[in-house]
Amino acid sequence: MNEEENIIVGISIGDLNGIGGEIILKTFEDPRFLDFCTPVIFASAKAMTFFKTHFKSEINFNIINNISQIVNNKVNVLNCWNEPVKIEFGKEDVKIGNFAIKSLEAATKALKENEIHVLVTAPINKHNIQSEDFKFPGHTDYLAQELEGESLMFMITDTLRVGLLTDHVPVKDVATHITPELIEQKIGTVYNSLKKDFKIERPKIAVLGINPHTGDNGVIGTEDDDVLRPTLKKIKDTGKLVYGPYAADSFFGSNNYKNFDAIIASYHDQGLIPFKTLSFGQGVNYTAGLNKVRTSPDHGTAYEIAGKGVADENSFKEAVFSAISIYRNRMSYEQLTANPLKKAPRKVHR
Repeated sequence: MNEEENIIVGISIGDLNGIGGEIILKTFEDPRFLDFCTPVIFASAKAMTFFKTHFKSEINFNIINNISQIVNNKVNVLNCWNEPVKIEFGKEDVKIGNFAIKSLEAATKALKENEIHVLVTAPINKHNIQSEDFKFPGHTDYLAQELEGESLMFMITDTLRVGLLTDHVPVKDVATHITPELIEQKIGTVYNSLKKDFKIERPKIAVLGINPHTGDNGVIGTEDDDVLRPTLKKIKDTGKLVYGPYAADSFFGSNNYKNFDAIIASYHDQGLIPFKTLSFGQGVNYTAGLNKVRTSPDHGTAYEIAGKGVADENSFKEAVFSAISIYRNRMSYEQLTANPLKKAPRKVHR
C-alpha cells in the first residue's frame, strides 16, 4: 500500500441527542485532517446542517447519496435517511436510537464492501438502540457478528493498552465466563494485534487476576489457581511473553503497567476504571481481532453537556488518528508477511 494514500474514514453519527455531532464538527474544522484522510459521515444533510448552524461551524459539507460520490479534501455527508429528525440535546429518545442504528448499519456495510478503509463510531445510547431487529449491548458485539475474526475490546493510548477477557458481562457471571479456551483466545487476539496493528515484534503482556489478591491461595476464590494460572503457564510455554495473574488493586498504582505492552483485565470495570483514570479524554476504544479497523472515543453520549458547545473532541480526534495508524500498520504487516524476504533498505552513513 502507498503510505501516502488518503484513507477514507467512515463515521457513524451515534446518538444525535448526545455530543457526537459536536465532536465530529470540532475535529474536522481542523483542515489538516483533510491532508491525510477523507471523512464520510453516515447521517443526513438535514441533521448535519442543524449541527453546523447550532454550533456555528464553518465546515462546508459535500452532500452525497452514494459512496461513489465521495470527494477528497472535503467533509462528505452520506444521506442514510431523508426524513426530518427532531434533535433535542440531552434527551433519551427511541426514535433517535433508530437513526443511530441506521447510520451504524450503513457504515458497517460500506466497511464490509471495502468502500471505506476504517470506521470510527460516535457514542450511542445502549438503551435506546434496542429493538426487535437490534439486540446488541453495543458496537463491539454488533461488529463481532458482522465482521470476520474474534473481537476484543482494546482500550489504547500511546503509552497504555488494556484488553478485556470479558466485556459487557454482569459481574456475577464473570467467573463462569472465564474458561481456558476464552483466555487463550483473548490473549492470542491481543498478541496478534500488538504485532500487526502496533508493530511490536515481541509483545509483553500482563494479565490481572479474577479475584481480589488473585484469590489468596483459595481463601477468596479458586478461579485464579484452577483456571487462570495453569492456562497462562500453558501459553507462556509456547514462547509468548505472558505474565500473571497480578493483583489488580496495586498493579496500576505501583506503575507496574509501564513494564508491559498490554494489560488484560478479567472484567470490564477492572480494566476500564484505571484506564480512564489515567487517560480520560485521550483514550480510544479499539475493536481488535476483526478483519476491519474500528475505533471510537473512550466516552459516552454525555447528555449532561450535549448542545452546550463545551464537549472535548480530543478522544474522537485520537480515535481517527488511531484508526488510520492501525490500518497503515496492518497493511504494512500484510505486505511484509506476503513477501518475508523484503526488508527495509539499509541506512548509509556518510
